[in-house]
Amino acid sequence: MSSYFVHPSSYVDDGVTIGNNTKIWHFCHIQSGASIGNDCSLGQNVNVANNVRIGNGVRIQNNVSVYEGVELQDNVFCGPSCVFTNVSTPRAHFPVHGKYAHTLVKEGASLGANCTVVCGHTIGRSALIAAGAVVTSDVPDFALMAGVPARQKGWVCQCGHKLDSTFHCQCGRTYRLTNGTLQPSNI
Repeated sequence: MSSYFVHPSSYVDDGVTIGNNTKIWHFCHIQSGASIGNDCSLGQNVNVANNVRIGNGVRIQNNVSVYEGVELQDNVFCGPSCVFTNVSTPRAHFPVHGKYAHTLVKEGASLGANCTVVCGHTIGRSALIAAGAVVTSDVPDFALMAGVPARQKGWVCQCGHKLDSTFHCQCGRTYRLTNGTLQPSNI
């Protein structure tokens, strides 16, 4: 039996799975078929749509809607009011009837406050999206992205700090860049 907290002002529909030690705060709505892992925190006014998959250790700050088609892997951080989309050409008079683009946010990625992730893209593991950025293409692992549209401004460590020009972090981790892909070199 799962042990989790749901604030009395929130709604959890039938057919939802919620992991141990997860906390769902004020005015949230978790829709049917959603799955939320262990040790997650959903701030005020979070909506998790039908069939969404959220991993373990995920932090979703206030005023975020995680729409159907979006998947958040373990230890993802979604800053306040970040935005996901799930249809690339929305029209009120031409509904898509459940045919949503898949958006994947990989393990350890962080999405800054008020950023927008346009559907159908993958955010790489431990990537960092700056506040207010608009993601319109796939993001590599460990990439630091900022601007409208978001452009790569450097690389970040798993701990979140910006890497220096030799791919070293102040925390002691080092990385190597091979064929445009950044990989930890001292695991």
